[in-house]
Amino acid sequence: MGLIVNELTKRFGSKTAVDHLSFSMDSPGVFGLLGTNGAGKTTTIRNILGIMTPDEGEATWNGTPITRETLAFGYLPEERGIYMKTKVLEQLIYFGMLRGMKKEAARKSAFHYMKKLKVEEYRNMPAEKLSKGNQQKVQLIAAIIHNPRLIFLDEPFSGLDPVNARVLKNLVEDLVEEGKYIILSTHQMETVEEYCKDLVILDRGKTLLQGNLRKIKAGYGHTNLCVSCGCDVDELAHEEGLELFEKRAVETEYKITGDEMAHRFLKRLVDQGIYPIKFEIREPSLQEIFVKKAGENQ
Repeated sequence: MGLIVNELTKRFGSKTAVDHLSFSMDSPGVFGLLGTNGAGKTTTIRNILGIMTPDEGEATWNGTPITRETLAFGYLPEERGIYMKTKVLEQLIYFGMLRGMKKEAARKSAFHYMKKLKVEEYRNMPAEKLSKGNQQKVQLIAAIIHNPRLIFLDEPFSGLDPVNARVLKNLVEDLVEEGKYIILSTHQMETVEEYCKDLVILDRGKTLLQGNLRKIKAGYGHTNLCVSCGCDVDELAHEEGLELFEKRAVETEYKITGDEMAHRFLKRLVDQGIYPIKFEIREPSLQEIFVKKAGENQ
């Protein structure tokens, strides 16, 4: 059965922060909880985990309300909170024991994850001596040290450089292979596209869009064309009816009505002796879909 969220609603006075939200996750993987800042993502997580009490609806795991007693879950909050004056290994062992682990088991798990996240060398340093990225990795270890089945990651990539983001991505992939259920909460649309098969997008507490990401994008058809030619082809594109969408350092993206328009443009380029380095027909990005849906919802 997994995780089922049914008609979850949370109000603060006259403001409805989460409005009858429903979704389910019935197999291991990464589920995207998406929305801009203030959309209700963190409030949703806190109500699912019982940190807050919903005004309506419920969240269950295998049919049972979620509590520390019924389910081992892990939570990496957006507001980071580790003990700055305490040595890394010492506090990780403490967090593990808080979650019911024996001291030696907590130590073993701490070393396992410190090695995976490349912070083992800092084990005897106080957290305040670490970079913000490494502090974030320590807090992530604290969230998963007890081998939880259900894991909530709230903006886990915020502030990470590309190297550390890759390290975290590898860990997430390992956790999924181990059968973990991961809820990834973020406002970064590209992150969701990289990790999540299924998602729900919130906009001011309401469900704006939800379902399988691949099916959602396929429903919009091929509307975008990315081209890199090493020369300016905007005039040719305009003559073929393509609409300029975005110019980037090494490529240009156009709006198209479908594959046929793109193929005509490619033939026009080749006929003029222009051979693209990149010519990619694709669906709209999740960011574009979100902006479109949010605009319709105004």
